[in-house]
Amino acid sequence: FPEVKLQSQELKLCLWCFMKNISRYITDIKPLPPNIKDRLIKIMSMQGRITDSNISEILHPEVQTLDLQSCDISDTALLHLCNCRKLKKLNLNSSKEDRISITSEGRIKAVASSCLYLHEAFLKRCCNLTDDGVLALALNCRLLKVIDLGGCFGITDVSLHALGKNCLFLQCVDFSATQVSDNGVIALVSGPCSKKLEQIHMGYCVNLTDEAVEAVLTCCPQICILLFHGCPLITVDHSREVLEQLVGPNKLKQVTWTVY
Repeated sequence: FPEVKLQSQELKLCLWCFMKNISRYITDIKPLPPNIKDRLIKIMSMQGRITDSNISEILHPEVQTLDLQSCDISDTALLHLCNCRKLKKLNLNSSKEDRISITSEGRIKAVASSCLYLHEAFLKRCCNLTDDGVLALALNCRLLKVIDLGGCFGITDVSLHALGKNCLFLQCVDFSATQVSDNGVIALVSGPCSKKLEQIHMGYCVNLTDEAVEAVLTCCPQICILLFHGCPLITVDHSREVLEQLVGPNKLKQVTWTVY
């Protein structure tokens, strides 16, 4: 066991050195076996070192998880994801500022048509993402369980209609700070995923009213996290009354709203 642990530490050190000097060894990456590449991908992801120029060398067809939230990539990089047909989790979230280099018309639709086994898609603050991209994901990636569209302010009810109709296994959806209305939320929770939905984040959606909150609580028996803070048209008193009537005392783990 000590020998195995030592070998693991040595490998990690080698990969770190490899990453630090990636420009020198870029042509040596492609022949690496998938298990080594997976470890290299993880290290480079954490350090934000995956780019449009090196991603084609790093990826391999067996990749199942790809976290690019710290990486400066664009539609050009997403082109290479089309070869990763076993991809289950894709994280393109931007935690600091809007990511303008990812578009629906660019490669999100191409990724959706190639990565049919995608379970989790994180697209927070990809501000050029539109309903077309989400529609492609909903139609092609029927196994989706988690989708994060928070801060994608071009998203409308069209996206929620598509997700509600096509994604039977959806458990967690974030469409906070988008243009959705009550109609979209009702369509989402009226679909076949309603019995599986556990988390809905819809804060800062200025078009939502009490009707959206009531629809979620009425149609989603498994809901345990419901966030609707920053929605000026939602009245606290009515929402609290609906919560008390439709939800058991220990059912919700987290609920947030704003008092105006």
